[in-house]
Amino acid sequence: MALEIRQVQLNVKENNTAHRAHEISVKRLIVRRGQSFQLTLHTNRQFQPDTDTLLFTVETGPWPSEAKGTRCLFGYPKPTDAKVAWTAQVQESDQSSTTMAISSPADASVGSYNLSMRVGSQDAQPRIITSLVLLFNPWCAEDWVHLPEEAERQEYVMSEQGLIYRGSDSYISPVAWNFGQFEEDMVDICLKLLDMNPKCLKDAAEDFSARCNPIYVGRVVSAMINANDDRGVLAGRWQTPYSGGVAPTHWNGSVDILRQWYKTSCSPVKYGQCWVFAGVMCTVMRCLGIPCRVVTNFDSAHDTDKSLTIDEYYSDHGVRPKESHDSVWNFHVWVEGWMKRPDLAAGSTYDGWQVLDATPQEKSTGVYCCGPSSVKAVLEGHTDLKYDVPFVFAEVNADRVTWMLMKDGSKRKLHTDSRSVGRNISTKAVGKDRREDITANYKYPEGSKQERQVFEEALRRGNERPPMTNGTAEPERTAIVTLKITEESQAVMGQDIVLCLVLRSEQPTSQELNVQLNGQAMRYTGVPDSQVWCEEKDVVLQPKKDVKISIRIPFSLYGTKMLDNNSLKVSAVVQDKQHPGDGYLAEKNIVLKEPSLTIQAPSTCNQFTEVIAEVVFLNPLPSTLRNGVLTLTGSGLLDHTVVTSVPVMRENHRMRIKIPFTPYRSGSRKLVADFDCSAFRDLKASCNVEVKPFLNGPVVDYITEMC
Repeated sequence: MALEIRQVQLNVKENNTAHRAHEISVKRLIVRRGQSFQLTLHTNRQFQPDTDTLLFTVETGPWPSEAKGTRCLFGYPKPTDAKVAWTAQVQESDQSSTTMAISSPADASVGSYNLSMRVGSQDAQPRIITSLVLLFNPWCAEDWVHLPEEAERQEYVMSEQGLIYRGSDSYISPVAWNFGQFEEDMVDICLKLLDMNPKCLKDAAEDFSARCNPIYVGRVVSAMINANDDRGVLAGRWQTPYSGGVAPTHWNGSVDILRQWYKTSCSPVKYGQCWVFAGVMCTVMRCLGIPCRVVTNFDSAHDTDKSLTIDEYYSDHGVRPKESHDSVWNFHVWVEGWMKRPDLAAGSTYDGWQVLDATPQEKSTGVYCCGPSSVKAVLEGHTDLKYDVPFVFAEVNADRVTWMLMKDGSKRKLHTDSRSVGRNISTKAVGKDRREDITANYKYPEGSKQERQVFEEALRRGNERPPMTNGTAEPERTAIVTLKITEESQAVMGQDIVLCLVLRSEQPTSQELNVQLNGQAMRYTGVPDSQVWCEEKDVVLQPKKDVKISIRIPFSLYGTKMLDNNSLKVSAVVQDKQHPGDGYLAEKNIVLKEPSLTIQAPSTCNQFTEVIAEVVFLNPLPSTLRNGVLTLTGSGLLDHTVVTSVPVMRENHRMRIKIPFTPYRSGSRKLVADFDCSAFRDLKASCNVEVKPFLNGPVVDYITEMC
């Protein structure tokens, strides 16, 4: 009697749970490579492996082929020409059913597959059983993205929320971010992102074949998160106005951004800056199964000429008149993806965390992307390795040279700083809402002999030409006058900023000095936005004595100019009136503390049961706030973004807004609030909510009828 397959039971819930994909869906088959999943075949008699013919075919991409690893024929009897090691093994069999374990190789291409079956002979007409999604597998030791520690897999693959660090090296501020990689539509959006990349549009067969390689996929995702030279997700903008979109500070997570891109036929979403690019990239990487974390580098260099040197300019009256091609950002955010790098060396020398940066800064082989750059290669200064190691090395370890431009057109080197670039490199700790400092992964201790040796090694390996300087410059001189700007107390938005400049001379004679004081609103990229305040003083500095100059910058001067800027750079340029060529510089970046926004919700609640969140904000200004908008997001808690208008807030008025929500997914969740108004831009608050699962739901399985 010929074998007949009457039904195929997909065991979706069991398979997806075993493959840690049940958070995405229990309605469709989503599995991870290198790990088996089970199908139950309901038959008219018992299956006989030695005599019955039962063949499966998997195919991915528009032109699947065995040669490219995008098609495989397997089953019983075992095909002799199979190029890819998909397998089918009988697990259980009786008179009416057979359970098969289907396994993909650990280096199969990720993406959407069709699984079909033919019964009776190899010439039988194949019938499609189901479509399935295949993801990278950090739990599989043979997969290049294998991550050994379970706690790290939970953090860097499974966690849907996290913290992104911003501010400055002195005032590090965490911002909650909803990655939301397991929202049900995210996997389709992420696969669409791969399909829209220029390499796929040019040669889909090669692209689908290359999706077996996390190095390739990471590089594609890095390019597709920005929209600079493709139909990528985000358009970047680093200054106002943000017309046609929203300010980058407004976003609380990745889900709204990716959905908007998908629903608008892959039109770029406006606007993003580095932490937004990184947050969205982390979502895509985790969704595809590549372990990923968001990393912030404070005092991050942008070196455009591979010199490993950043030149900064001041005029002799204290402002920054010239925008150098190089810059030092107050902070810069990228991601790290975990993967093997056998393309760089035999063994595991460069395996592990790799820098991937979706922010469009410089082109890499003609495309706005960056990485993957081995963090181990960055640490050792191996700047001759791909991809983009010289650029990343400079971000964390470039030397900083400050010049004064004189009235006669000449310039004078004020000082060289080999220590200030690349500070407090930060990421969220595993399993905890706290900062982990990973600076030691990227560089040896500043000032150490090893750090300077690595710097010289990086220059030797990566420099295409010796560092160049512009024009004629006088040599750097030993400082006779020392000066320092200190904060009397932490600067708070809405209050006057109070500072002190301290000058001291070791000269045996007194000096008459001219002091130029300036305050400039700065974009976080290190570029001046506008002049806020200036003051000039003449002082006489006695030998070996301090002179203190009080500085007060009123809120009335800086308030509106700081709305869309990260910091206030206060600088002091001091010149000796008897020796006009002698100039000295001190500067300080002031990051203003924002007023407190708070959000409270029950720390634990039940799935599908309504609870209440409360957001509280006190207007700290002696004036009315207008055009307030409160936004709430939270993957698994809110199925859409909740927006509440707050038209007017009087002085000293306390806003209390209660918002009901019904958690629809269990597990650890984060509720994120954003408040924007006329005087304060996108204040943030968040709280954690543990959602207990609803245990009495119906069990539904998915069956393919084969009759």
